[in-house]
Amino acid sequence: MATLFAPLLLLASLCVVPGVVTPAAAQVRIKDIADVEGIRENQLVGYGLVVGLNGTGDELDSAVFTRESLVGMLERLGVNTRDQVTKLKTKNVAAVMVTANLPAFARSGSRIDIAVSALGNAKDLTGGTLLVTSLLAADGEVYAVAQGAVTTGAIAARGAAGSVTRGVPTAGAIANGATVEREVGYQLGARPALRLGLRNPDLTTALRMAEAINHAIGAGTAHATDPRTVAVELAGRDVIESLARIEDLRVEPDNAAVVVIDEASGTIVMGANVRISTVAIAQGNLTIRVTETPEVSQPNAFSKTGTTTTVPRTSIDIDDQHDKKLGILPSGVTLRELVASLNALGVGPRDLISILQSIKAAGALQADLEVR
Repeated sequence: MATLFAPLLLLASLCVVPGVVTPAAAQVRIKDIADVEGIRENQLVGYGLVVGLNGTGDELDSAVFTRESLVGMLERLGVNTRDQVTKLKTKNVAAVMVTANLPAFARSGSRIDIAVSALGNAKDLTGGTLLVTSLLAADGEVYAVAQGAVTTGAIAARGAAGSVTRGVPTAGAIANGATVEREVGYQLGARPALRLGLRNPDLTTALRMAEAINHAIGAGTAHATDPRTVAVELAGRDVIESLARIEDLRVEPDNAAVVVIDEASGTIVMGANVRISTVAIAQGNLTIRVTETPEVSQPNAFSKTGTTTTVPRTSIDIDDQHDKKLGILPSGVTLRELVASLNALGVGPRDLISILQSIKAAGALQADLEVR
């Protein structure tokens, strides 16, 4: 099949739903759109060994780091295998990287979840046990110690002529698998001033947050310093109580008009503020389909003169899309109206990508278009 003209644009003005008003954005809590500066997680990482695998671990001949780690671990436990290192052939051990997030205000002795990922050529970590592994932060200090049975949630079956795998058997997790050994000091209650950082920077939203805080806590308490930051002065007030009240305040966030397109998956996400100016739209396809269905002709049985030959059979169909019309999309069409129109026409995500890109090229899409 050969397509001579790619699809351009299709939208009939009769499909636009008139009189539909987009509802205002719902108010949300400040704690759902902003973070308190300084209250954050810290990433931890460590290197360890998983033992007890059913022959699905690293091959020691090729995974040198696993072999050396195994020898070093045995020496610390009083077993000397340094002279017999070349004879180690076990496949029940795998070198892994262990990662975790240390939550803010985590206290010594509390438990955190960890993730375990194979580092060598191990095939499956299911059923293995992670040995004691130190977890370090960016400063090189040990903040937690991990150990426990690894669960992957994956299924792997292998035979002589094939294999079946569901999930990722070389990556697993251990719930509450690490114990916090060192705390990250942060005295929240002693800070006379805080800064709130918006997760989606927007100047209008920052101003609305500052107004809501001033109305609830007191005039002059908060002010927006930039589209991402709202500074809050809490001198002379109970910081914890004031912050709890601030987090529960509700504001109406405002966002820029953005259309995000992921061409690889055909995913399209459009914000509620997307608008389209007046534009004439049409789509036309000229598609030629050539189908070859050859037939084989052969002589009757015991024939001495006939020969087997292939007879060509060709079918050609032409679709010029003559029934498609030119439509005019009026100015101010909202997201809901656009989606309703395209759904009524049965336009798929791939065609919608072409439509949006062409409208943007014509200068009629009043929004940022991000293609990933």
